[in-house]
Amino acid sequence: MSNIHSNRFEILLVEDNPGDVLLLKTCFQRSGLRGNIHVVEDGFEALAFLRREDPYADMLLPDLILLDLNLPRKNGREVLEEVKNDDELKRIPVVILTSSEAEDDVVLTYRLHTNCYIVKPVDFKVFQDTMDIIVSFWFSTVRLPKKAN
Repeated sequence: MSNIHSNRFEILLVEDNPGDVLLLKTCFQRSGLRGNIHVVEDGFEALAFLRREDPYADMLLPDLILLDLNLPRKNGREVLEEVKNDDELKRIPVVILTSSEAEDDVVLTYRLHTNCYIVKPVDFKVFQDTMDIIVSFWFSTVRLPKKAN
């Protein structure tokens, strides 16, 4: 998949599990994604990043948000709702990437306008394949809106 990405992209990864963060960064690196992956560990940090509050005042808005549901302080459902109710942020695609297989979570997040819901694969090869698909779809196939930064 390398060399298919002509632009640099910004991804916000909202994930509190350091093992998952390392795994995701490794998978994205292997996928050939050109860009930056910014990591925040909870919902309050995610919203501060997106609203460019200190210490994130100089950050660009991401092209894609990867959002875990089970976060400390403010969970992913609450973050998703705030993002999709904010006129400046709602255009950013949000991919739920979680260990939750609960149908209630799937239904609720789609009601809140998530762009897709993915259960984190347990097997590394499947995880890598899933990240390759995310990169290919969001950064090669679809046209994302121009940044309003």
